[in-house]
Amino acid sequence: MTARSSLTVVLAAGEGTRMRSLTPKVLHPVAGQSLLAHVLRAAPSSESATLAVVIGPDHTAVADEARGQRGDAAIFVQRERLGTAHAVLAAREAIARGADDLLIAFGDTPLISAATFERLRAALKAGAALAVLGFRAADATGYGRLLTAGGRLVAIREHADASAEERKIDLCNAGVMAFRGDKALAILDRIDNHNRKGEYYLTDAVAIVNDMGLEAVVIETSEDEVRGINTKAQLAEAEAVMQARLRKRALEAGVTMIAPETVFLAADTKFGKDVTIEPFVVIGPGVTIEDGAVIHSFSHLVETSVGSRASVGPYARLRPGTSLGEGAKIGNFVETKAARLEAGVKVNHLSYIGDTEIGAGSNIGAGTITCNYDGFSKHKTLIGKAAFVGTNSSLVAPVKIGNGAYIGSGSVITRNVPDDAMAVERSPLNIREGGAARYREIKTRNKKPKA
Repeated sequence: MTARSSLTVVLAAGEGTRMRSLTPKVLHPVAGQSLLAHVLRAAPSSESATLAVVIGPDHTAVADEARGQRGDAAIFVQRERLGTAHAVLAAREAIARGADDLLIAFGDTPLISAATFERLRAALKAGAALAVLGFRAADATGYGRLLTAGGRLVAIREHADASAEERKIDLCNAGVMAFRGDKALAILDRIDNHNRKGEYYLTDAVAIVNDMGLEAVVIETSEDEVRGINTKAQLAEAEAVMQARLRKRALEAGVTMIAPETVFLAADTKFGKDVTIEPFVVIGPGVTIEDGAVIHSFSHLVETSVGSRASVGPYARLRPGTSLGEGAKIGNFVETKAARLEAGVKVNHLSYIGDTEIGAGSNIGAGTITCNYDGFSKHKTLIGKAAFVGTNSSLVAPVKIGNGAYIGSGSVITRNVPDDAMAVERSPLNIREGGAARYREIKTRNKKPKA
């Protein structure tokens, strides 16, 4: 396999009509990434690989996602929906360039692995002209059956066309195929549309390969790996399988999860050593958690970096752009966004820290708000090292609190505070003796008693 190899990803039913959604089917997420992204991540990627992605007309969002995930993706459009083989041949230009192998996959099978693609290619190297991915179905109803004889694949029989005896077969067609590159176009071009629907079916390639005196074989995998997504129920099922995989991988890597079935991870979550994740934690895309960090219960993290020995939660929300330094602490009911907290910073409870940088060793008191939005634009709050911000303070950005500065509780800070300065902003306390009694008398004077 030293020559260039091609991969064609066929995105079937991209409109997602059965998903009851305006979002194209392959852009629905599993574990924080689109179905398409999972397939592209599993697909071979090297200087010798050419990637062709076939999309439906007007699916620019799908094209953008493909290019965003794989900069080498060439986009081809299937103008008419005339079957799976017709979709593959929409990428004729890429196939015709020649390759050792042609892999055909689908954008709605997010659980497929890179190892499975390699097993298909290995079958070609061993002499097969066509390798078809199959699985043993718990319920084979509706699936095409793979008919074999003497270790070879002789036909794919659609369920509707299968005999009673053939329907007893549980070896089913997953749709993913690998063709020997020098035979691929010759096989694909012989597929006709002489069937009830007048469409070009990729499954007909098996009979054609046998008619040409070439070998077709089956490569088996698990049913989970080739789950296709056509409904929201199937999307949820795929999410459950993916989460089970991710949890297992995290546990095997040394992450402590007290109740793993309650923890939700993203496909790209990165863990250091001796990380602890308590129950009911949701980790979205783009999160890195370093050595010894603890994520307490009911916390939600997205696009966040958690430093070594840092502590988050319980009931914390870390939004995109949050970065916690070594030993930093985010406590209960704290929300952060676009915030960089250096080593040892403590924001223990009931605070919002947005568009903010906080120097090492600073303490942010309960109920502190960085007022970063003026109704038109976002502004930054800069807090120096070893600063202390008292309870229920509002820091009106743009504002800078110096190193070692002290903000008195209940203050509204609208101007910069120098290093080591103390800032207290409070209205004078006004006590009116007997005022409460007089107020009650006025308010109840003409009030009728309840019946």
